[in-house]
Amino acid sequence: MGGLRANRDARLLIAGQILSTLGDSALWLALGIWVKQLTGSASAAGLAFFAFTLGNLAAPLGGWLADRVRRRPLLIAANLGTAALVLPLLLVHDAGQVWLVYAVMFGYGLSAAVIGPAQTSLQQAVLAPELLGTANSAVQTAKSGLRLVTPLLGAGLLAAVGPVPVILGDVLTFLVATATLRALRLREQRPGRNRRAELLAGARHLRNTVALRRLMLAGVLAVTAFGLSETVLFDVVSEGLHRPDAFLGVLISGQGAGAVLAGVTAPALLRRCAEHRLVALGLTAAGAGFLLQAVPSTSAVLTGSVLIGAALPWISVGILTCVQLRTPAGLMGRTDAALNLALTVPQTVAIAAGAGLLTLTGYRTVLFVIALLMLLATLPATARQESPDDGQRVEAVDHHRRAEGQLGLVHGQPQARQPDEQRA
Repeated sequence: MGGLRANRDARLLIAGQILSTLGDSALWLALGIWVKQLTGSASAAGLAFFAFTLGNLAAPLGGWLADRVRRRPLLIAANLGTAALVLPLLLVHDAGQVWLVYAVMFGYGLSAAVIGPAQTSLQQAVLAPELLGTANSAVQTAKSGLRLVTPLLGAGLLAAVGPVPVILGDVLTFLVATATLRALRLREQRPGRNRRAELLAGARHLRNTVALRRLMLAGVLAVTAFGLSETVLFDVVSEGLHRPDAFLGVLISGQGAGAVLAGVTAPALLRRCAEHRLVALGLTAAGAGFLLQAVPSTSAVLTGSVLIGAALPWISVGILTCVQLRTPAGLMGRTDAALNLALTVPQTVAIAAGAGLLTLTGYRTVLFVIALLMLLATLPATARQESPDDGQRVEAVDHHRRAEGQLGLVHGQPQARQPDEQRA
């Protein structure tokens, strides 16, 4: 973490991402509860999250845009635009105005489709290659910690004083994130105008790069498994442990604790092994965690929850760092967007499939299917990396060093050190 703390731009960039997560996590749960209060319908509340997912399907366009323009001005515009977009929620007072919530959530999804690829690309440009894993781990750790408290904060504020403080708080986080972006000490050159730049170039890069293709396959299997698990926890609590539904909060807290622990340990693990091995560790932990949840024992289920929570940062940090190290800067936005879309669609389908599967069989059978998917996912993740990918990784690292001069990093920002030779 020392190199990250010494890099002022890295600290500002990560702080902005964490602040956005703070506002988002508090608002989204509160909006679902609010819609349920206004309409009395759980389905209507679920539509708010569906509207966000629908907007987020524009991720390929967002990635293309992130590769066509300077990333910092794009992020500033997107943050300010989203802050303005959230304000119409102040006009919602009854069920007849719930359509405004859906419109805002759809716009929120569009915004996320732009902000996500642009943040990943800017982070790749600002940070030295050996700091990328540490930065990704720091963001995941902070997000995991915030998710333990911000949903409760949003729901608590909604219950105590209504939606206005939650809405204005989210707007404030976007404004502060904008301020952190403006404070970055870098000068970006405008990307070259390639009229033939293709929307699907990022997807082709994932397909044609052996290491990335294997990790994407592992990621697809993993998110399918996680999607199947979304509804199974209710049966784990009620049928397996014979406890009230409120005990689900304890399991979620266990996942959060595991996620924080994994985020803290991820940088040290990355220094000792390659990214794909960190992903394999996460997949193994998740598989073991889901098997433990089939055991009718509170201690076993809680241990399983901690392992499942730990799996998520290890998997996401490993995949994202691998992508950043093996992707040229001019392709980073489209590659990040293609990866997110490839992981979001199967997870969404699996959530619906998991609910149907539970009606056909017992929850333990579903847990065994989930664990089997995690085991299958470790196969591409642990496959031997081939020499062409080593060359692609070196090319991406060299590109970063050449880009340092183009970005105009000033005020004594640390120069990139040689990447750890022990990581294959």
